[in-house]
Amino acid sequence: MAGERRNKGMRLSKLYSFKCLKPFSKEDHSQIGSRGYSRVVFCNDPDNPEAIQLNYRGNYVSTTKYTATNFIPKSLFEQFRRVANIYFLVVAFVSFSPLAPYTAPSVLAPLLFVIGATMVKEGVEDLRRRRQDIEANNRRVKVFGKNGEFSETKWKNLRVGDLVKVYKDEYFPADLLLLSSSYEDGVCYVETMNLDGETNLKLKHALEITSDEEESVKNFRGVIKCEDPNEHLYSFVGTLHFQGQQYPLSPQQILLRDSKLRNTEYIYGVVVFTGHDTKVMQNATDPPSKRSKIERKMDKIIYILFSILIVIAFTGSVFFGIITRRDVTDDGKMRRWYLRPDQTTVFYQPQRAVLAAFFHFLTALMLYGYLIPISLYVSIEVVKVLQSIFINQDQEMYHEETDRPARARTSNLNEELGQVDTILSDKTGTLTCNSMEFVKCSIAGTAYGRGMTEVEVALRKQKGMSMTPQEEDSLSIKDIKANSTKSVKGFNFWDERIVDGQWVNQPNAELIQKFFRVLAICHTAIPDVDSDTGEISYEAESPDEAAFVIASRELGFEFFARSQTNISLHEIDYMTGEKVDRVYELLHVLEFSSSRKRMSVIVRNPENRLFLLSKGADSVMFERLAKHGRQNERETKEHIKRYAEAGLRTLVITYREVDEDEYRIWEEEFLNAKTLVTEDRDALIDAAADKIEKDLILIGSTAVEDKLQKGVPDCIEKLSQAGVKIWVLTGDKTETAINIGYACSLLREGMEKIMITLDSPDIETLEKQGDKDAVAKASFQSIKKQLRDGMSQTAAATNNSANENQKMFGLVIDGKSLTFALDKKLEKEFLELASRCSSVICCRSSPKQKALVTRLVKSGTGRTTLAIGDGANDVGMLQEADIGVGISGAEGMQAVMASDFAIAQFRYLERLLLVHGHWCYRRIAMMICYFFYKNLTFGFTLFWYEAYASFSGKPAYNDWYMSCYNVFFTSLPVIALGVFDQDVSARLCLKYPLLYQEGVQNILFSWERILGWMLNGIISSMIIFFLTINTLASQAFRKDGQVVDYSVLGVTMYSSVVWTVNCQMAISINYFTWIQHCFIWGSIGVWYLFLVIYGSLPPTFSTTAFRVFVETSAPSPICWLTLVLVTFSALLPYFAYRAFQIKFRPMYHDIIVEQRRTERFESGTRTTSAVSGELPVQVEFTLHHLRANLSRRDSWN
Repeated sequence: MAGERRNKGMRLSKLYSFKCLKPFSKEDHSQIGSRGYSRVVFCNDPDNPEAIQLNYRGNYVSTTKYTATNFIPKSLFEQFRRVANIYFLVVAFVSFSPLAPYTAPSVLAPLLFVIGATMVKEGVEDLRRRRQDIEANNRRVKVFGKNGEFSETKWKNLRVGDLVKVYKDEYFPADLLLLSSSYEDGVCYVETMNLDGETNLKLKHALEITSDEEESVKNFRGVIKCEDPNEHLYSFVGTLHFQGQQYPLSPQQILLRDSKLRNTEYIYGVVVFTGHDTKVMQNATDPPSKRSKIERKMDKIIYILFSILIVIAFTGSVFFGIITRRDVTDDGKMRRWYLRPDQTTVFYQPQRAVLAAFFHFLTALMLYGYLIPISLYVSIEVVKVLQSIFINQDQEMYHEETDRPARARTSNLNEELGQVDTILSDKTGTLTCNSMEFVKCSIAGTAYGRGMTEVEVALRKQKGMSMTPQEEDSLSIKDIKANSTKSVKGFNFWDERIVDGQWVNQPNAELIQKFFRVLAICHTAIPDVDSDTGEISYEAESPDEAAFVIASRELGFEFFARSQTNISLHEIDYMTGEKVDRVYELLHVLEFSSSRKRMSVIVRNPENRLFLLSKGADSVMFERLAKHGRQNERETKEHIKRYAEAGLRTLVITYREVDEDEYRIWEEEFLNAKTLVTEDRDALIDAAADKIEKDLILIGSTAVEDKLQKGVPDCIEKLSQAGVKIWVLTGDKTETAINIGYACSLLREGMEKIMITLDSPDIETLEKQGDKDAVAKASFQSIKKQLRDGMSQTAAATNNSANENQKMFGLVIDGKSLTFALDKKLEKEFLELASRCSSVICCRSSPKQKALVTRLVKSGTGRTTLAIGDGANDVGMLQEADIGVGISGAEGMQAVMASDFAIAQFRYLERLLLVHGHWCYRRIAMMICYFFYKNLTFGFTLFWYEAYASFSGKPAYNDWYMSCYNVFFTSLPVIALGVFDQDVSARLCLKYPLLYQEGVQNILFSWERILGWMLNGIISSMIIFFLTINTLASQAFRKDGQVVDYSVLGVTMYSSVVWTVNCQMAISINYFTWIQHCFIWGSIGVWYLFLVIYGSLPPTFSTTAFRVFVETSAPSPICWLTLVLVTFSALLPYFAYRAFQIKFRPMYHDIIVEQRRTERFESGTRTTSAVSGELPVQVEFTLHHLRANLSRRDSWN
């Protein structure tokens, strides 16, 4: 290993010289050693007694929820957080007492089955995580040992202070301090996809003092004093104490666990944080817990059922007490002498009737426990998991280009997808591709670049302007280029004046040269040369930066090599027109940040002159121009405005020459700021950078296009037709956002815009005066007035348009205005105005504002919100919304990792909501309603029987009949309903988007519908009990004249319940599959099979079921006739209700199904209505009624 060659010729020590620092002795370590900054690492000396005493965590990592020792208690705790399970547990314990109306095993069995099934599911999921942990913990890495050599060990055996060697394409086993690498100056390239999802490579570099050969590294001894473990991926505060000197450490020297070494043969590093102390594990927090509205409502229904249970138990106990007291009269006569009330136990003692009634109340609580659906929770979990699988496997939401299917990352919110009222969307990378293409530029006041963007075309259409033949020919810039150049990703530019080296003939050729030279030098991109073809590709930190480097290459300024000290270009000399190689010495890079909004480099050209090259947002660059550097400012601003209106992203390009003395003084100040380890370090660095980024000379501006994703306009149009409001929260300029809004159909022709902005002369005057309090007060009053004017505008339009064509509004608000609109005093007015508008666009929004707006909409409207985004800046709003949807796009995977659902393209949201959302909502709502129906049907037959038997506490059925009811005889059909049922096909869901309003308005799970199903269950139980008892009990059943006994009555009545609830399922289902047929009729068959098998067991176990079906019920015609009569009669009320509903109050899916049925039965060709795509008059009337409801709802009366 000592003989391994290091890459020579790359002296990289000064590219980021403000990070790779010289030693300093200034004692300014106010944070190091204080609370939160107390970690001490003995480098390459983990066996140091002081290190052992610190006792830091090992490198073993566990992401499992359970361990072998705590699985049972912790899992049981999770199960008994559910009220229903606690109830059944109490009942199970009480069932061992004489109070129980049935045997203990019959109660324990279903409880153990349900809880056991859920625990097994939890265990299997946790076992998968454990296998992943074992794989990670047992990975191998080379560590420097006591024998003076590097040897392999497992990751889990690493300790803080160990010296490790990591090779190319290997993951870092812990958080490491980079000491040295295969490059001479200790740089390395790191891929952080596992941390932040970004695929671009990051450049890391060691301190110059540690960047030595392997033999020197082996003997390295030092002490690191740094911050304690924390979750901040992009910050690190620490100091290296080495050879009596102190060296400040920054994130540039830290290699994080689970990131990968790329384009570097090997590195040496010291372990700083291990195991759960590493930053990636510190970030491994559980996402916020989200529950769907249906699930929260279901809890309330469970409480209602508990209330019903208590009421009927109390009612029965009161009657039981009254009847029991009357068993012995005052004169001692026994009314029900055959029960021997004089010799009974305390449970039936007439003299202590109140106590007997209390005991009966306890018995009744257990007896009527079947009102509570014990298998509801586990059935819903199974259904939701299966629904998620169908979402994951939907081929219509698979993106072939990126090989990315849709992913349901949680199954808890499936039905919530069918109830979305408001979508809050990011723009860049979500509505657009985030694949930047250089399309236009402005240089020295001259605009370059032919063709029209998608936004310009949409804008022309919106304004009703026709295009000239020349403009129509230039719609596709790529078509123009096709005959001249090959298509290049990131470069969609054509202008005959400057392509193919023609720019040298332009009168402003010198400025054009400077313009593209800035683009070729002012960046942090890394060139990657293909060894086979010689072609150069670029690893850039952003798509914009890659587009600039590619554009400069295509126009004659090819960036082909870089080191930390140099950038090398092949460029065209405008004087000779020939290509020459030029090497620029790279002195400093002042990196881009969201607060600085600009990036600069300081370089020395081959002529030994110093230049500052800078690019940034127009909002910060124009104010930094020198007086003599403002030539063409007016024209450039006009071009920037035009580009923004065309939906393009713009940057201003500037430069200035720097005097040697000025540079020397500035560099000293800058390096001093970098060497500080204090809280205001970043502020001092920015202030130092600010001092040199001044007196700039304007060259021009760039314009890159972020094209709309395929299908975005159609998707937004369809979602709008479904009544879903769409908000766009973007950081773009107002003009850009508005025109993107038109291009993607968010803003439509005829829609009136309401603008909320602080760009007024009065505010600008106050800002120039510098009185911040006056500016804030005036801004607040301005926003307040604009909001009220907007409210008046929408209210007037609503009052004046009682007709069908109601005026639509679009609200546009910028970031500064949004700050005041989100004030507690104005947020209600802002939300009310926004809710009256069909579309809302928030421009120049920060990530925090995105999250605050999402929270406001969610809490203010009380309706379901969905946030969709693709970048790290969207994580806040994704977690804040009821549903977070991540786009797996070019900005990495952080949004996906924080989301509930992941899709590859925005257009798939249409199918996710209108198809899967609608189906899942309908299935879950129907499933829960049916669950309560079947349990009330069964439970109330017990109540009617007990009333018939003088509230004796005797159950109508055998113990095991009752135990198996929810688990075996009625559970599978419900699961089939929840997984397979469809009211209409996917095609019709998309064809009639208003059908989605069933979920938004919660029609299928309203209290009216829930109580209706409960009432249906109670009515069915009455019909089943009274019809069965009156049919069988009043006539001879046996040949000897005896009437039916308790066991035959129980079997017949139970069979009627099983047939009724399963047939109810059959007539409620809209879409039959063979699986549903199998489950419905199979459940009935299983009941009879159970009767035969259970009845064949010895009577000591089967009790009242012993051979009752085979010998008594099956041979009896009256039992079968009763079964048919009761089942038909019990289903009759539902038939009558549905007939009335379909005729007079049809639901939306009823209308569509009826229309499709009519079309199928029509002979010959379709009617004119069908051909033209119109709906029948009844359908049109109903849909018009729905639109009116939506309009009234949106007006927030």
